[in-house]
This record gives sequence, structure tokens and C-alpha cells, in this order.
Amino acid sequence: MNTSMVASFLVLLLAFPCVFATDYTVGDANQWTQGVDYTTWTSGKTFKVGDNLVFKYGGTHQVNEVDESDYKSCSSSNTIKNYADGDSKVPLTKTGKIYFICPTPGHCTAGMKLEVNVVAASTTPTPSGTPPTTKTPTPSTTPSTTPSTTPSTPSSETNTTSPPPPKDSGAVGVSNGVGILMGSLFLALGFMG
Repeated sequence: MNTSMVASFLVLLLAFPCVFATDYTVGDANQWTQGVDYTTWTSGKTFKVGDNLVFKYGGTHQVNEVDESDYKSCSSSNTIKNYADGDSKVPLTKTGKIYFICPTPGHCTAGMKLEVNVVAASTTPTPSGTPPTTKTPTPSTTPSTTPSTTPSTPSSETNTTSPPPPKDSGAVGVSNGVGILMGSLFLALGFMG
């Protein structure tokens, strides 16, 4: 393949935005089992549409997707979807909260349940578990009925608190490797031509 064709192909690839999903192994090394605090596991992570939750578990466990009410009561009576293969990849396809429990008796009530907040892929939201910081202005005293001739000054109250940066999630990121590969190819093409 000649150099100009390769260069043209690489430029074409760069013209299209690359979006990569992240696979989150639920519980990381602990996986989907008893004795894991899944609320702590989700904190600091931002789950986006297009990402996947990967549940890895042994034969005594399963994964049921349930609604909020069944999540809170640890009930499998209205299961949305059941996963029982031991290695279940659940695509996150819409924004909002999604709930999972282990339907084995006693497991959910012992903490084997997961709540995930999924955000749109194009936004930069606050990490799950961290509410956005807002500042409510202090109400002024009795409003004046006569117009003021003095220009108003902006409030000295400003909110400089920003959410903490996301913690390392342990999720596999692909985009950095692709960028390095593309840069390497351009360098190689420069030496060839």
C-alpha cells in the first residue's frame, strides 16, 4: 500500500470522533459477591450511556435488574431482567438510575445490591455519589420601593468548591492507546516518505 493511501486513510479515521465504552467490572477484583460495599464501589465513578457493567459471580449468585421499589425492599417479584451465566455484560443504554440485586435469599438484605446513575455520554457530570455543589444566595432584607441611584455590587459570595476529580476506577480506557498508536503511525509515515 503506498504512503499517500495510508496517510489518507489515517486522516479519514481522525475525521470521525472516536467514542469508546468503558467496561466496569462490578466490585473490581472482589466481583459480584457478598461482603462488598457496592455503594463505596460506585463512588467516584461516572457511568455513561454506552458503558457496560460486567458482573462476574459464582454459582450461588445471580443478577436481577429491578426497579427502585424492589431494590429498596430486596424483592425479585418484578424482575426486569435476570442474568445467571456467571459472567454477565450489561450495556448501559439510557440515562437515569438502574438497580441490581442478587435474588438468592438473604444476599440482597446483606448488601449485595447495586444502584448506578447513568449519565449521557456527551456530558461531564459530577461523579456518582457526589451531589453537585450549589450556593443559595442570602435573601436581602426588606426590598426598597424607590429606585436606587447607586449601582449594585455583585455579591461577595462565590462558590469556588468544585467536585473532587474522579478516583481511578480500575476501568479499562482505550482512547489513550489509540492516540499513541495513531501518533506512532504518523511518525512512521514521516520517516517512510
